[in-house]
Amino acid sequence: MSSVEGPVLVTGGTGSFGSTMARRLLATGAPEIRIFSRDEAKQDAMRRDLADGRVKFYVGDVRDPRSVEDAMAGVRHVFHAAALKQVPSCEFFPQQAVLTNVNGSDNVIRAAERAGAESVVCLSTDKAVYPINAMGMSKAMMEKVAQAHARNRRENGTTVSVTRYGNVMYSRGSVIPVFIQQIKQGLPLTVTDPHMTRFLMSLDDSVDLVEYAFHHAEPGDLFVRKAPAATVQDLARAVASLFGDEDPEIRVIGTRHGEKLYESLLSREELQRAEDCGGYYRVPLDARSLEYELYFDQGESEVVHYDYTSHNAERLDVEATKRLLLQLQPVREELRAVGRNPGQLL
Repeated sequence: MSSVEGPVLVTGGTGSFGSTMARRLLATGAPEIRIFSRDEAKQDAMRRDLADGRVKFYVGDVRDPRSVEDAMAGVRHVFHAAALKQVPSCEFFPQQAVLTNVNGSDNVIRAAERAGAESVVCLSTDKAVYPINAMGMSKAMMEKVAQAHARNRRENGTTVSVTRYGNVMYSRGSVIPVFIQQIKQGLPLTVTDPHMTRFLMSLDDSVDLVEYAFHHAEPGDLFVRKAPAATVQDLARAVASLFGDEDPEIRVIGTRHGEKLYESLLSREELQRAEDCGGYYRVPLDARSLEYELYFDQGESEVVHYDYTSHNAERLDVEATKRLLLQLQPVREELRAVGRNPGQLL
């Protein structure tokens, strides 16, 4: 990441994304990085781990406009990662998802505008595409809040954009650490549906996407990074194979609350407007006004009849999935801990 000028704010900054982004910003010479989150214990651990005076910690909640404004004063750039992200908990407490993911995002964007920030990059999820659960619905509304700001205040000077990605491999709550723990305990590998597919994206890939948006966004842009996918069954077999079990016992437990068979990163409506940027898709803001009569007699000359999903993306087999897993530092560390040399496994 190229050097940034002025203070940078990362909301939800004690999570996996925030810690990785903070390290990148420090490496490029950022003068000040503000980590904003509710969890003072994680802040203390992060402070000790980074041990760099350029990182400042702010305890607060995006639901509280006052705490957001206090952290935002003088900030030049914002990476908005704070969210409720667990599908089951959002299903049981949907109003909490609204308060954090929708209202909290509005608080962040408005505070950035008032503070004169140059840019806000909002982190979204595949679950916002044709959402079927409360978490996805709240993140879809977060995207609409960000895009409405860009549409209604295009001359404001704060560039608000959105990035969207699927589950990050080995992030908190992801399935790979669960598989490894089950293998170490000699238990069957539990999968919800063996035919379920998921994009396979590393934490570094997700930060690369946010970085790309930071450097290239126009107001209201949506960015997606292209990624390969695999079935959950092949992912389980790949993890087991790395740990020496070529024929693991796999137990199907059924889908969870609000869980989809596949991930969707772009709808067909978005693909119709998308620009292919090589490793990324850019979907520009739909900047139509409320004068709908201007569009009654106009239609699209070409219609896209498919979405960009983990079912139609590049599909990895077990061996290709193993090669991808071996690029993850936590997986290599787990292998070494059980006496297996990652460099000799392929």
